[in-house]
Amino acid sequence: MTALKAERRHELDALDTGALREGANWFITLAGTANVIWQLSLPPVAYGVMESTGPGALFHDPKRRMRTTIGYIAVTMLGSAEDRAAYRAATNRSHAPVRSEPGARVPYRAFDPELQIWVAACLYRGAEHAYERVRGPLTGDLRETFYRQGMVFGTTLQMPPEAWPATRDDFETWWNAMSERLAMDDAARAYLWRVLRLEYLGREVPAPLIRWRVRMTAGYLGPRFRELMELPWDDDEQRRFDRFNRRMAAFQRAVPRAMREAPLRRPLRDLRTRLAAGRPLF
Repeated sequence: MTALKAERRHELDALDTGALREGANWFITLAGTANVIWQLSLPPVAYGVMESTGPGALFHDPKRRMRTTIGYIAVTMLGSAEDRAAYRAATNRSHAPVRSEPGARVPYRAFDPELQIWVAACLYRGAEHAYERVRGPLTGDLRETFYRQGMVFGTTLQMPPEAWPATRDDFETWWNAMSERLAMDDAARAYLWRVLRLEYLGREVPAPLIRWRVRMTAGYLGPRFRELMELPWDDDEQRRFDRFNRRMAAFQRAVPRAMREAPLRRPLRDLRTRLAAGRPLF
């Protein structure tokens, strides 16, 4: 990497995320599976994940996969420039071999900028929803500041900042256009149902927990993605879902910041411990 590129990368890693940090709360993890489904609703992302056989694959090592996934979100929202640089390097090594075979029906490669933008956009939208469920709608200058800082979800990968739509309204236009390209075949849907049912844990999970998990995930998905997953939803489900979220939001407004950020603070501590000890992040 040239000195100029290294300097630019450091500047991107050092982006202020003070406003974005306000979205770091329990809704990030509560809606985590829904966010995965958003991401995998773009077929190349789905097949890149489904066909991955490396050590970081969910069904190969679920603890590692969950740690690295939530770790990435923790680093982008709460981490320092040094944390982001280290995590990007580890992610690059992990992503380097992720590419489809020649002639694949659904071609993909992990370094495809378009796929990285989509994944970053899903993570950003999840952070925005988490903020708004606790604090109310983002408006005015704060809305734009929160959005501009959200580009860190992509720049901590390889996404160039100019690829991020210029304004929040531009992002909405782009998101709606991308939504027209989403699709889910039977193979992707079956894989995601396995994720929903926690089959990657390799042990029996109580049926009531699975039902609750499916219901919560369906709520966080929203109409477009429920349709892709063929998940039923009705007004009674919506009322129960809204009631749960109101109570969870009230709880988070009442507790200190450290408690709100607890789901992300622990993986960030783990990352820093690994860095200090010279242990692999992935």
